[in-house]
Amino acid sequence: MKLAVSIVTFRTDEAELRACVASLDTDAVGRISIIDNGSEPRILDIVSGMPKVRYTASANIGYGAAHNIALRESLADGVEYHLVLNSDVRFDPAVLQRLVGYMDAHPNVGQLQPRIVYPDGEIQYTVRRLPAPLDVFGRRFLPARWMRRRNDRYLLKDLDHDRELNVPYHQGSFMLLRVDALRQVGLFDERFFMYPEDIDLTRRMHSRYVTLYYPAETIIHDHRRESYRSGRLLRIHIVNMIRYFNKWGWLFDSERRRVNRLLSAQAYSKDARRK
Repeated sequence: MKLAVSIVTFRTDEAELRACVASLDTDAVGRISIIDNGSEPRILDIVSGMPKVRYTASANIGYGAAHNIALRESLADGVEYHLVLNSDVRFDPAVLQRLVGYMDAHPNVGQLQPRIVYPDGEIQYTVRRLPAPLDVFGRRFLPARWMRRRNDRYLLKDLDHDRELNVPYHQGSFMLLRVDALRQVGLFDERFFMYPEDIDLTRRMHSRYVTLYYPAETIIHDHRRESYRSGRLLRIHIVNMIRYFNKWGWLFDSERRRVNRLLSAQAYSKDARRK
């Protein structure tokens, strides 16, 4: 199988889910796994009869752990590529054909993310530097004017987003993964219930492969930033970011320092994919 896709749902809007699955209507996709962390009969009714869709009811085990259910199947079945996808993403199905073709032609790329925009076409800054604690907690709890310059640097706003770039952090809404690379770096770390699992996986992939921002293709993401509106999700975000920094280091993270320095250097080089 060339490409498998997994989508994790939890109280997901029907129209949103249908639009997302419609984006996968291409011969490149062999299987679409819907992992329903809400175990809702409503979601099963929505996807029943959809071609290539496999539905799995699950307890609310977290974002990465739910995707791991499908990722383990891709590993076992010898799938070449696996797309981790949010239900609030949509795009022209031909995009996947072209992205898979690019991955076929560039075996050094272990993970790829296209340009991601809001519905109005404004760019989303979804590829980023590896965060330090101040990048995460300062932008949430300090005045915006104090953090503006640092936040822009963290989000790579100063870089040319029309160029390919080898970036160590891809947001988890669209992560096109080479399955053989996952055999080396591992799956999502299930200690993270939600939020930093995408940072953690991308930086592990980045240590062995190119993790590419690829602006030649564009997708739409209805990004809602739920943790900015929900006290419960904010608490989840804080707890899991603490776990992330406990794993990788708070003030002292030599890999973070090295990777971010290399990112700055290669951002202005002739070949943005070269480390």
